[in-house]
Amino acid sequence: MSGHNIKFNKEKLDKIATDVLKPLGFNGAFKVWMSFLTVALLACLYAYSIQYREGLIVTGMRDMVSWGMYIANFVFFVATALVGMLISGVIGLLGYKWIKPITRIAEIIAVAFAAVAGLVIVSDMGRPERLLHVFMYGRVQSPILWDVTVVTTYLVISTLLYLLPLIPDLAIARGRGHEMPKWQAKIYELLSFNWTHHPKQYQLLFKSTRLLFILVIPTAFAIHTVTSWLLAVNSRSGWDSTIFGPYFLTGAFVTGMAAVVIAVFFFRNSYKLREYLDDSLFDKMGKLLEFVCVVYFYFNLNEFVVPAYKMKEFDAVHIHELFVGKHAIMFWFSQICGLIIPMIILLWKPFRKPVPLFIISLFVIVGAWLKRYIIVIPTMEHPFLPIQNLPNEWIVYSPTVIETMVTIGSIIMGVMIISVLAKLFPVIPIWEMAEEEDQNEDKTTKII
Repeated sequence: MSGHNIKFNKEKLDKIATDVLKPLGFNGAFKVWMSFLTVALLACLYAYSIQYREGLIVTGMRDMVSWGMYIANFVFFVATALVGMLISGVIGLLGYKWIKPITRIAEIIAVAFAAVAGLVIVSDMGRPERLLHVFMYGRVQSPILWDVTVVTTYLVISTLLYLLPLIPDLAIARGRGHEMPKWQAKIYELLSFNWTHHPKQYQLLFKSTRLLFILVIPTAFAIHTVTSWLLAVNSRSGWDSTIFGPYFLTGAFVTGMAAVVIAVFFFRNSYKLREYLDDSLFDKMGKLLEFVCVVYFYFNLNEFVVPAYKMKEFDAVHIHELFVGKHAIMFWFSQICGLIIPMIILLWKPFRKPVPLFIISLFVIVGAWLKRYIIVIPTMEHPFLPIQNLPNEWIVYSPTVIETMVTIGSIIMGVMIISVLAKLFPVIPIWEMAEEEDQNEDKTTKII
């Protein structure tokens, strides 16, 4: 986004607008998809209603393991939401132009997952009606209050980063009201705020978004650093680490980048946008995924090599459970299939093609979720005090059907938000793509 001397070639603008706006609208296939998600979500909400009525006793959580699948899922959602900062904030501010086609997709994911992350916390509460007490009576010393504050702030900034650059596109779509339902045209008219494409409007938009890009970086760093502190301020083996902040942050970049690749692959094929989401774009996304995987691998080595070398008593128990104990399969799958193999094979260009990169990203994101699970659960199964006169199910955590359905429900809500936003608004920034093509044409003319 240059912010100055905005120029559009009308023919190219019309073509981009036609290609990007054509897939929008709630067609039959979308209604079937949303109906399926709605039925699945209702089943999950019924499971939550049982939990709300009976209490957290219907889950696998007990006094010893008081954090289970819900907290692991919360960390996963927060991690994935950080991709908006990575793409729009860091890469965008560095001046890389190739991210333009995927910035809005990244922001959609950021908004959806940040919004659902808050709901995941509610699912972990035995008395969710007391949630307002966090805001009314929260203590500034509490990391929980820090987490709620930064998650809410990040959601607000991500929503603004999604909506503000959308305004010119809605003004473009507004002029094509005859091609869409009246209710959709009305939404575009309201949210375009009488945009007239005046240069001063673009300058104001440029300054506003640039300020948000700058603000979103420390906010995103704070959101996952504070989340890591929820664990790291505890002296339990497995959490007692000074690297948890950057360790969580780099892991979030890996998770978020994999989510963007999956979403871009879907929109490229389902929305017929191969011209804009081409192979070269996937090659660059693959290189970025490779880079963040390497950085994350470094922190993984630090997480285990240092305590394994010292082998303190409780560290030894924790590492044994992860490496060869009951969590070993999940641990090694997340490390090998979700990180090490992708990190190696992405060095070769053929694996950075759309289909291979999509498959690799699926393994990465599944491994990322499992990684959050083994960060949270195994540590709580090994308390400092001796365990006496307790049933085995209080000591060894196993998620129940209710827990699993509620967790799936949160994932469904995230997918539903992404699905609705992607069908209601353009997934590729029309005016930014038109401006970029016009600038490229000017450069070519000067060279000739």
